[in-house]
Amino acid sequence: MKWPQTDIPTPQGMVRGIAPLVISASRATDIPAFHASWFMNRLACGWCAWQNPFNAASRQLVSFAQCRCIVFWSKNPEPLEPYLNEIEDRGLAFYFQFTLNDYRPEGLEPGLPELGRRIECFQRLAERFGRHRVVWRFDPIVFSPRLGAEEILQRAERLARELAPCTEKLVFSFVDWYGKTRRGLGRLDSGYRPPTPAEEAVIACGLAHLRDGLSTPLTLATCAEPGDFASLGIAKNRCIDPGLLLRLCPDDDAMRRVYGAPKKALSLPGLGLPATSDAAPEPQAPRDQGQRDACRCAPSKDIGAYNTCRHFCAYCYANQSPEAVERRLAGRAGSDEAL
Repeated sequence: MKWPQTDIPTPQGMVRGIAPLVISASRATDIPAFHASWFMNRLACGWCAWQNPFNAASRQLVSFAQCRCIVFWSKNPEPLEPYLNEIEDRGLAFYFQFTLNDYRPEGLEPGLPELGRRIECFQRLAERFGRHRVVWRFDPIVFSPRLGAEEILQRAERLARELAPCTEKLVFSFVDWYGKTRRGLGRLDSGYRPPTPAEEAVIACGLAHLRDGLSTPLTLATCAEPGDFASLGIAKNRCIDPGLLLRLCPDDDAMRRVYGAPKKALSLPGLGLPATSDAAPEPQAPRDQGQRDACRCAPSKDIGAYNTCRHFCAYCYANQSPEAVERRLAGRAGSDEAL
């Protein structure tokens, strides 16, 4: 999407940049976990820089002046928690795409805090800001000789007991077999692989069965998956979700123009927010053309950078290697415009 352009005051003078309504922070790295202070500094400055990971000569300035909502993507948003009141005081809405897996026994996510601490963070955010603003992501799902459908579903069920009361939605996806992912997993065990379509169906059926046994409602959705599980009541997700964006910014004309206000809305008891229902049509927002073919996200502007996350997840598509991350972070010391 072509966001409106604006003049941004920088130490070098006025520079032309873009002014998006929604910012993703970030698909490329874990900003809440590792770059919260950088983010707050750039928010105070009113802009940040973004460099195209596939073209080092392509640099873009991003203004926060028109931003209405920030979507935080994180496996550990705890370091951002002390700043959330300040973000709200600036008039910004936000919600979390919170990835919470249980891969500690396999060592797939070595840089993460222990599982109980992450669950407590999830629960605090939901209690503080509402179930609708903390989306549980259980992904990527990857198989090995010791990690099959039965074990994955058992772990999902254990997590659901703690998380289902604290969220409205569980989003899951299967590992994409990128070169970086294949090499990272292969360093641990050559037996790691993506599940087959038949195994994907077993996982989907198992998660639907889990959902149906919960005492609190939980929507199931897949992220950027070609497989269709609509017969199980599993939707294709829009992680940049126009329906949720409009719930958070119900009276904002700019948001309604871009993200397609629904024709029918209900009041959400106790929160003063509109909520869609099964009877209400999904907002007709455009698709973000910069994402993968199967992605259904509405437009946002990402501000992250590859090779800047110290979780060092073995399946990561954004890091070349731990050494590359350390080189990148050391190289940007003293530079605070872009990650």
